[in-house]
Amino acid sequence: MTVRSAGLLLWTGSGEGLRVFLVHMGGPFWARKDAGAWSVPKGIQATDEDPLAAARREFAEEVGVPAPAGEVVDLGTVRSGAKVIRAYAVEADPGLAFRSSNTFALEWPPRSGQSQEFPEVDRAAWFALTEAGDRIVRSQVPFLDRLREALTKG
Repeated sequence: MTVRSAGLLLWTGSGEGLRVFLVHMGGPFWARKDAGAWSVPKGIQATDEDPLAAARREFAEEVGVPAPAGEVVDLGTVRSGAKVIRAYAVEADPGLAFRSSNTFALEWPPRSGQSQEFPEVDRAAWFALTEAGDRIVRSQVPFLDRLREALTKG
């Protein structure tokens, strides 16, 4: 079964000054990783939920602030394992910053029988587009390319 996920890629600036807002995945698996451990703020989309509404909801849950309003650019979808991710881009104030994230429970350490709570996102940052390409999960790189293309045409 395909899992659908939706996310919001924020951007600011233009040309060589273009920057995007990414989140670092939380939990023990990602704690010491940097390259390939960043993502568009995203999450599971309910079966009957509008993907843009899901993207806005997930952004607020993972970043701790409301998703910015503004013109939305549909960046399409990518496949990541069994998940299909749809992303939208919105221009945002460069002062926007991470506040807090929702959490998830995980048996940790493995096979210990103990459950611990971890944040879904442990931090977020603005990155130049080139640097973002080095940090973002490989399957999401096309979103960066599509954003660049959309802003060049627009």
